[in-house]
Amino acid sequence: MKKSLKIIFALLFISALFFLGYQITSKINHKKEILQNIKTIPNFSYQTINGETFTNENLKKDIATIFIYFNTECDYCDAETQMIQKNMEKFKDVQLIFISFEEPLQIKKFAKKHQLTAYDNVRFLHDNKVSFAATFDVNSLPSIVLYDKNQNLIEKIKGQINPAILIRKLNID
Repeated sequence: MKKSLKIIFALLFISALFFLGYQITSKINHKKEILQNIKTIPNFSYQTINGETFTNENLKKDIATIFIYFNTECDYCDAETQMIQKNMEKFKDVQLIFISFEEPLQIKKFAKKHQLTAYDNVRFLHDNKVSFAATFDVNSLPSIVLYDKNQNLIEKIKGQINPAILIRKLNID
């Protein structure tokens, strides 16, 4: 009886190890696949705050792009947006794409509050399918995804960052 219990526990332990190994390997492969998918700007489709469709085809070519994943009630997102607004002159040659899963009306109020609606290079988008986080592999707010003028990934940044660092990373100063 004791011997059969030892065998059962050994088999359970080995099975658990194999299961954990499989889970870890699957997660690593999934991360690699996502990283491969975002090496260049992936296909996406979101809505503008005016209800129009905005896709990767609407992005300007030969200009750097910054995706900013935010929430209107996030203090860090608010501070990040304030810093960007104060440095808009430095971002004149960059596309700034603000994306939130919140309702378009909330996003529009946020955009107006930060006086960013008048800039041609700034877009506020509604992630109506809540797909941005999975597509771009981000899981915190704010998250920033930087692409160069050839639409190649430079870096993903979690949290707030000084605009001067963003400009330096984009090599546009």
